Amino acid sequence: MSAYLIGHISVKNSELWQQYVAGVRESLSSFESRIIFRGQLVSVLAGEHEHDLVVVIEFPDYPTLNDWYNSEKYQSLIALREEAANVVITTYKA
Repeated sequence: MSAYLIGHISVKNSELWQQYVAGVRESLSSFESRIIFRGQLVSVLAGEHEHDLVVVIEFPDYPTLNDWYNSEKYQSLIALREEAANVVITTYKA
């Protein structure tokens, strides 16, 4: 059963954000994942939403997603992520 990570993002520092994104791409390479969608918010049709960017990443299953998130490589990027942007990360199973 596929698992999805969705990141809702508001960038604070573009240069640091690009460094983080490059690190994430590298960290994903050994986890059978793929970036499904990366985009910018156009409008909010219902409710409230404070972030202007989104990324959707697909993993083959939830254990693989969890292994990636807890990997040494990804964990080493968290301080950079927190400095670069405000991010909410959610996960879903299909």
